[in-house]
Amino acid sequence: MKLRPYQEEAVAAVLREWQEKTSTLLVLPTGTGKTICFADLIRRIQPQRVMVLAHREELIFQAQKKIAVVTGLDVQVEMGEFRADLQGLAGAPPVVVSSIQTHCSGGDGGGRMTKFDPLAFGALVIDEAHHATASTYRRAIDWYRRNPALKVLGVTATPDRADEEALGQVYESVAFDFEILDAIEGGWLVPIEQQMVQVDGLDFSGVRTTAGDLNGADLAEIMEFERNLHGIADPTIQICGDRRALVFATSVVQAERLAEIFNRHREGSAAWVCGKTDKDVRRQMLVDFAGGKVQFVVNVGCLTEGFDDAGVEVIVMGRPTKSRCLYAQMVGRATRPAEEIAHALNDEAHDEARRGLIASSRKPKCLVVDFVGNSGKHKLCTTADILGGNVSDEAAAMALKKAREGGGPVNMAKELEAAQAELERRRQAEAAQRARLVARANFRVSSVNPFDVFDITPRRERGWDRGKQLSEKQRALLLKNKIDPDALPYHEAKQILDEMFRRWDYGLSTFGQTKVLKRAGVVAPMRRDEASKAIDRIAEQQGWARRSA
Repeated sequence: MKLRPYQEEAVAAVLREWQEKTSTLLVLPTGTGKTICFADLIRRIQPQRVMVLAHREELIFQAQKKIAVVTGLDVQVEMGEFRADLQGLAGAPPVVVSSIQTHCSGGDGGGRMTKFDPLAFGALVIDEAHHATASTYRRAIDWYRRNPALKVLGVTATPDRADEEALGQVYESVAFDFEILDAIEGGWLVPIEQQMVQVDGLDFSGVRTTAGDLNGADLAEIMEFERNLHGIADPTIQICGDRRALVFATSVVQAERLAEIFNRHREGSAAWVCGKTDKDVRRQMLVDFAGGKVQFVVNVGCLTEGFDDAGVEVIVMGRPTKSRCLYAQMVGRATRPAEEIAHALNDEAHDEARRGLIASSRKPKCLVVDFVGNSGKHKLCTTADILGGNVSDEAAAMALKKAREGGGPVNMAKELEAAQAELERRRQAEAAQRARLVARANFRVSSVNPFDVFDITPRRERGWDRGKQLSEKQRALLLKNKIDPDALPYHEAKQILDEMFRRWDYGLSTFGQTKVLKRAGVVAPMRRDEASKAIDRIAEQQGWARRSA
């Protein structure tokens, strides 16, 4: 299976981090193939055996299937009644996928993990790694780390900012961080539109906060109120038209009542599901949903992870949240491109071509509907939180205000970009005004901004980067390229290093080459050999002796 460019970068980055560190994190949004990435990684490190841990049945069997397809290996499951055969005729399976519950179940908390010898495994993969800070995962990680040679990989989508700091205590580094907006701009996910709907009866100001999110019981009481149910259902029907929608609810009562109201408007159009729904009933319901027999599926916390249906076009947030991670998971159920063009995207070499394919498909975008009321002291998540990872909080607030005032669907990515540009314009105007008031001596700039050279934008600092220091090898590489490692915070220095490695892997111009080319007004990047020839021509034309770039 051929990997997409960012997937190749991700796998290469993990292998690079493992050369110096024992644990690292891979961040990829829903729908971009994180299972494919760690499956390919497993293939590359054979014959080392690998243990994969996850927390949901759907994730367990998805991982088993995809790893087997990508690697061709025997992948066995250790969960409930399923047991990996460690004494088979072919020997122990090279890959085991297990639930964390099975691993840790038992009176002493040891569970069935003790049947596996840590020394027999070369790597441990934690799927949905934002859960890795839980005590169960800590016990499992500690068990396998009895093998001093073990490598650990955590894989997650978009974690909360609070989770980031906690994950920084579990994983030594972040090998690769691919944001939702990166995937949309690259033509791998569909653009996201946001629509805000004002519901006068929604008042979250008195809701308590429990474990960082809105208290479930308090929230359910508000969302189950008859007037609020109609305030959600009626606009949803009008907004969705004939598009299929996945509705997230707070409680079983809210889900059941919303489905009932939908069906009053359009008989047979809605169904609801929760964690206790019979598996066969749930399976048939999702088949009917995928086939268009059911337009609305209202769920209570059971379709946030492991549910893939590329035909979902609208996400209805009947369950407000303060959790960026949860919000991103819910939105991620609709960001996959239409199934019929998914493989065609892999054949396109350029971002613009992929975006064009998506734009001309039957699913050119997805819509997220949020219901707005009085949030009081709570900061409830919106698409600005998951798309604005690299813009300032002020810009995010400006874009969100525009979305609320718009009255219709708004492309939040474009609003964020416009808001950030406006703030930058204001800052430049203020700087120019200050410059006119202050006499400045002429000086010669000897340092070069590496972000300007690479034409990339610095990312915001993530929680897992706080307090981290560059290794001696990383510092040496920056110094070799005449970049002062002490002049950049860790997260910016790491971003520059990642870009250097990316260019090296793709045979593109080095930092030194790009710097010389840009100074001469030559568009970069280009291939390393082409860059070298271009610099030779520039040196000859300008009459200077070339040094190695």
